[in-house]
Amino acid sequence: MKGSEKLLVIDVAALSASMAYKWEHPPGGLTFHDMEPSFPAVTCTAQATFRTAGPPSEHGMIANGRYFPELKKSLFWEQAASLVGGPRIWGSFRERGGKVGIMFWQQSLGEGADLIVSPKPVHKHSGGMIQDCYTEPHDLYKELVREIGRPFNLMHYWGPLASRKSSEWIVEATCLVMEREEWAPDLLLTYLPHLDYDLQGSGPDSRKGNKALRALGELLDRLCDKARARNYEILIFGDYAIGPVTVGAVFPNRLLRESGLFKVREVRHMAYPDLFSSRAFAMVDHEIAHVYVTDKGILENVRSIFEGAKGIGEVLDREGRAARGIDHPNSGDLVLVAEEGSWFAYPWWSNRKEAPDFATHVDIHNKPGFDPCELFFGWPPGTVSLDTGKVRGTHGRTGPGRETAWASTLDLKPEPANMVELSRAVQHRLDGC
Repeated sequence: MKGSEKLLVIDVAALSASMAYKWEHPPGGLTFHDMEPSFPAVTCTAQATFRTAGPPSEHGMIANGRYFPELKKSLFWEQAASLVGGPRIWGSFRERGGKVGIMFWQQSLGEGADLIVSPKPVHKHSGGMIQDCYTEPHDLYKELVREIGRPFNLMHYWGPLASRKSSEWIVEATCLVMEREEWAPDLLLTYLPHLDYDLQGSGPDSRKGNKALRALGELLDRLCDKARARNYEILIFGDYAIGPVTVGAVFPNRLLRESGLFKVREVRHMAYPDLFSSRAFAMVDHEIAHVYVTDKGILENVRSIFEGAKGIGEVLDREGRAARGIDHPNSGDLVLVAEEGSWFAYPWWSNRKEAPDFATHVDIHNKPGFDPCELFFGWPPGTVSLDTGKVRGTHGRTGPGRETAWASTLDLKPEPANMVELSRAVQHRLDGC
């Protein structure tokens, strides 16, 4: 960066080009441009791509989760920065003395940064959790809570109570970090999540979605005002575009179970996955599913199960993965892409009585796939819904109509057309070129 120039980067969940162009008066007085998102168009992949200026085939963040074959287990939303491979775009900038801060980005624990803020609750053995945030410096969260007047509520960040309140707290914290000289980094990355909730729950063209967009504009205006007052340049970008659900959920693990390839173990009449004896398993994530096959000799058989199945648009083999920039050892042997209007759900059961105990709870780490039904209350009270028909928006696909948006006070030339180009333009700026 040149002279005293600083930069605030704001990742806005679900800010598509079509949503950004709805603003009559764009926040911060900025001009928004179209951009092709990274594939798959999901949070962790997008953020890893921005941080490394490389595709998933290089950084390895192929979804919001990862399957660990040595454990026979998939893990979602793990926070270790080491899960993202490759050098960071701010590496040489920080070596020259530049300060870097990262707030509420995924996989940020242990990141090479001077300031970190990330939700990190303690899950109690007796059930429930102690809400908390991990920060660097260690006393930063206590200071933020004292200044803001309330702690960060994880229930506003995900689950049936998820709302704009999560973004409001993050905006207050981000403004405080920019304001306090002892905290303020030269490069600060932050994240606003709330638009995603209403677009997934009600659809991208819903009244609730438009209301969430108006609230987002107000919060971005506040961030832009504070950034300018503290001599920060600004970059806003959307990580994915949510499309409407018009068809419904597709259940790849049901197909594998019906074919005898996905195995379960019955415990108290509930069907738990047995990935030790399963020959194939699908780790689902919105409109994308990674299919892992233990016996490569049956790969073509597995492929035939999905090709032509209702709701499945593409079945990518290694050649197809390479063409989409996702050919990495972490990827599935096959990658499924849902048809427009469909999305992939993780359940392997059809009879509700077989549903494991975690199915009716917000349990983002144990479920072997992303579960948007966690946005809705279920029955009995205190549970989350199992009704996939409630989901009205989804993401992960790329292509026409799924462009995201970016805007900046920086003069980025040539104009970035995709996430990698946007990241490289920022790296070019950080390197002072």
